[in-house]
Amino acid sequence: MALVTLTSENFEKTLAESEILIIDFWAPWCGPCKSFGPIFEKISEKYPDITFAKVNTEEEQALGAQFQIRSIPTTMIAREQIFIFQQAGVMPEEAFDDIIGQVQALNMDTVRKEIEQQTASEAAK
Repeated sequence: MALVTLTSENFEKTLAESEILIIDFWAPWCGPCKSFGPIFEKISEKYPDITFAKVNTEEEQALGAQFQIRSIPTTMIAREQIFIFQQAGVMPEEAFDDIIGQVQALNMDTVRKEIEQQTASEAAK
C-alpha cells in the first residue's frame, strides 16, 4: 500500500478503516526525519496489509498537538483503533520489523480487557 498523508480531515476515517495503522510524525526541516523517511518507506513496502501514514507536523499542527508530539520523528501504532505504541527518534529497520511483529501477535481481546480494568480502577479512585 502506498503511504497515506494523514490530515485532520482524513484521520478518523483512515484510523477506522485500518486494522493496523502506523504513523510517522515528521517535519521537512528535521534531519533525523529525513534519515528515518527511507526506512519508513522501505518497511511499508514489506507489509502491504498494514496502513502506513505520515503526518507533516508543520502542516497538521492540530494532529501533532492532539497526540502531544514533542519530538520528531515519532512513530505511533494503532491496532483496531487502539494506540498501543509510541516512540520518538529514528528506529533502525530491524527494530521496526520486530515491533511490527509484536503488534501483529498481540491478543487484542486481552488488550481491551486490560484497558477496561484500568479504566474501572481509575474510576473507583
